[in-house]
Parts: sequence; C-alpha cells; structure tokens
Amino acid sequence: MLLSLPSWASEATPDTDPSLYQRGQQWFARVLEELGADGGFDPDKGIDWSVMPGPFYTPEKSLGIGVSTVGLYLPDRNDTVSQPSSITINGFGSINGSLGIGVESRTFLKEDKYRLFIDAELQDAPDVFYGIGMDNGREVANLVNFELTEYRFKPQAMMRVLPSTYIGAGFDLVGTKAREIDADAPQPLSLAPAAQFPEKSFSAGPSLHLVHDSRDFILNASEGRLLQADVVFYDEAFGSDSDFQKVTLNYSDYMTLDVVPGILAWQWIGEFNHGDVPWDQMATLGGANRLRGYEQGRYRDRQMTLAQVEYRQPLRGRHGMVYWVGAGTLADRVSELGDEKWLHTLGVGYRFEIKQRVNLRLDMGFGNGENGFYFAVNEAF
Repeated sequence: MLLSLPSWASEATPDTDPSLYQRGQQWFARVLEELGADGGFDPDKGIDWSVMPGPFYTPEKSLGIGVSTVGLYLPDRNDTVSQPSSITINGFGSINGSLGIGVESRTFLKEDKYRLFIDAELQDAPDVFYGIGMDNGREVANLVNFELTEYRFKPQAMMRVLPSTYIGAGFDLVGTKAREIDADAPQPLSLAPAAQFPEKSFSAGPSLHLVHDSRDFILNASEGRLLQADVVFYDEAFGSDSDFQKVTLNYSDYMTLDVVPGILAWQWIGEFNHGDVPWDQMATLGGANRLRGYEQGRYRDRQMTLAQVEYRQPLRGRHGMVYWVGAGTLADRVSELGDEKWLHTLGVGYRFEIKQRVNLRLDMGFGNGENGFYFAVNEAF
C-alpha cells in the first residue's frame, strides 16, 4: 500500500547540533534498521527479515504482546515474473495466559506457474462458546469459558492453467481440545451429535482449489482481484472424527483511486458446511480478519456470509491509515442466510511499511457492543 521510502530526520548542518527531536528520529530510525524494518527489500540477503513487537487487545485474548515477523525472498533471482515469496510468523502472549504461533508461507515458482502455500498454527488460549447460531451468540447467559489447545497444518500446491488462473490440491488437518470448562456452564441445546460441546475434535481431509488471482502483490494488493473456490472433504478414512465438507468462496477486489490518493478494497466471503460438522469447524464471524471488533468464537453456525469494504489511505513517508465497514451473518441452512439480524463492524487502523509493500497493522474495530484492537503484519484481506 505504501510505496514511498522514509524521509527521516533532516540532516543537521555542520555548524549546528541536531535538536532533541532530530536525535529522537535518528535513534528511532536506527532501531527500525536493527529490526529489519527498513521499508525496502534486498534479495541479496537471501531471506530479508523484519521483526516487529507490539501490543494488542482482543475480546478473546485480552491484553497482550505480539511479535510479527515477515521475510521476503526470491527462490530464483532470474525470475522477473513472480512476485516475492514470503514467510510470515505471528506469535503472541497475553495476560490471560494465551500463547500461540502461526506461520504462513507463500512461495511462487517458475515465473508464477507454480504456487506452494503452507499455513500452520499452534495455540493454547482461553476461548468461548455460546452455542450454535446467531440467537445463542447474542445471549450472554450462554457463555461457556474454557481453555482451547489447537493445532493446524494446511499445505496447498497449485499450477497455472490459464492466465492468472490456477487449479490445485492440498490437505487440511486440525485438532482441538477443550479443557478447564466452567463447572456451571450452560448446556447449549439443539446441537447435532457431531457438534456437541465440549469434546476433543480431530478433522482431516484433502482439498481442491480453483483460483483466479490477478493481484499484483498478495500481501498488500493495489490492483487486481481474487476469485477463489475451495472445498475440503473431511473424512473418517483420513482419521477425521466425522464426515463433512467445507466449501469456501472468496471474491476480493482492489482498485487504486484517481480522485483521492489511496486504494479501495472490498471482499465477499461465503463459507458453507455440510454433513456432521463438529463445533470447532463451524463457520465463524469475528477475530482479526472476519468482522474485526467481535469476539472470535462467539458467533458460529454451519453457513456464513460477510462483506467488507476498506479505504487504504497513504500518508507521508511509510505511514498510512485504513478505514473500513463490514457486515456478516450466519445460519443453519444456506436458504436461511439473511433471515437473522446482521452483525456490523466499522473501524480505523494505522499502517507502517516495514518492508517494501509489507505493512505492520494496528486496527481498532467496533461491533455491536464489542470492540477489539489488533496487531499483525499484512492486511486483513
């Protein structure tokens, strides 16, 4: 989003000493350089890393410290077509005992003919369960507090078959364990046998992917669009506790504006689950990407749809702001989507370019009676 390089402190003249403000800027610039947050990308470094610590507050994890690390690299220095590959690592710890780490690897090969994506996550953190459905999520009395241990591994390999169009396959493996559940927790009603809570849950199965992706840079697109259809077949043959299917559709579009400086981005996502869906694999709203401002895990059901629009405004140097609005809803059946009241969100965020076109983001989201402050690397979508 933010392409201009920094103009840090003005150089002091030989006849004058730098002011306190200038010395502060120079010190801050040195700190950023030591952390690798120089706003550029040097392929000669192999993997050009940047590390940024910072605070966060979310309804589910409380106040904490996060460390976001991003590394850019070129697998083939002679490949002038592929965008830079990346490794993003987000770790966190909070005052309520939350600990976790997530890794996202995006590798582009052979002039972007092949793509290899890997997502991995491990966390041990307090979580919440209100039951299934929008009505249960709105009832504060339904709250069940518990400790969640979760791990996930999701590799995908894709091959280009048409311009900007890819087909691929992968695998999704996720395990969860709920413990230290409230002794007087209410027992949510109307759950399918596979969705009963609490219990251990393990889901695994192969996935298929059809993608049209014309974005100029997937970590922070300024133009192009993403049309993606994913389907995962969780099956007992692969060790899954239950048989079910998950279909996810994603349409995201990005446009550089002419009238005012900046980028307009918008997204629609639909997630549709069929079969004996366990409670931890229901579609959810909330968290750092899907309707920022809502407690992740509070609203969940079999079917989900959401839309969000974001204006990304560049400021001086490597700084920028983001403003967004969004809405989403859940239902048991696809035909019932929209029958319940929608959840709405709006928010504002600050951006700082730590690597070339890679932003540190600090977002403050406001929902219907909830809010959250998020710290991460890369855009929400």
